[in-house]
Amino acid sequence: MKPARFDYVRAESIAHAVEALAGAGGDGKVLAGGQSLMPMMNFRLVKPSVLVDINRIPDLDRITLEANTLRLGALVRHRMTAEDALVARHIPVLLAAMKHVAHLTVRNRGTFCGSVCHADPAAEMPMMTLLLDGTIHIASPRGTRTMPARDFLIGSLATALEPDEMVTAVDLAIPQDGTGWAFEEFSRRHGDYALAAVAVLMERADGRMRNVRIAMMGIADTALRFSDVEAALEGREGTPASFDEAATLLQASIEPNSDLSASADYRRHLAGALARRALADAWRRARDTAEGAA
Repeated sequence: MKPARFDYVRAESIAHAVEALAGAGGDGKVLAGGQSLMPMMNFRLVKPSVLVDINRIPDLDRITLEANTLRLGALVRHRMTAEDALVARHIPVLLAAMKHVAHLTVRNRGTFCGSVCHADPAAEMPMMTLLLDGTIHIASPRGTRTMPARDFLIGSLATALEPDEMVTAVDLAIPQDGTGWAFEEFSRRHGDYALAAVAVLMERADGRMRNVRIAMMGIADTALRFSDVEAALEGREGTPASFDEAATLLQASIEPNSDLSASADYRRHLAGALARRALADAWRRARDTAEGAA
């Protein structure tokens, strides 16, 4: 298959890129890694009139420490994220998730921000951005703005990004020292899209769970956070009974899709099993931060 005819712009700056998008009249696409965009163009699922290549824009390929966040520029590749020392030190749960992302050739070219913008419901990066209270940095001819990930991700392959806007970076909040974490994913083969995946963060004080965060993907039209389940675990002891109750509540709150890969019932069962395992692992990794704790 070949893509439909399009014009090509090699942007030299962010201002140049958003100017080209605006000139496309709502029919332009940004090219960063292209690992999802180019196959969709080849199958003519999308037919942009203008392709705006941002790979020559300087300084977008950096991961930097900004106060209590890590900032990932728009050209940070999956491989860079998986090998970065700042990520390993400050957000180990993200490092664990990146090990499950596609295959080597895709990781070498695909970008973290591009995956968030693509908003595939079975991709790890949108889920991790939700888990880590991510903030999306957006540029347009009108200037810049930021948006929380929970507002940015609105559905399957759908975001709140306007046609003349591009994402320049994603900020991920760094968990507190001693935060327990876990990542669990199930797919038929390594690198395949996940049938379900869950990520958990939790703090531990006086032997009880605090500030629990649970995110999941592969079970709905977009990545999910489970605020009701998080609230139900707040202040509870980290026991198997607590984790069982949380998994049951999570299963009751989801309406998984059925497709050629798995039925809705199977995905619901899988979500519960992965959640139990992840909650127990996060609790095990958490260090008690209460005053006077041993």
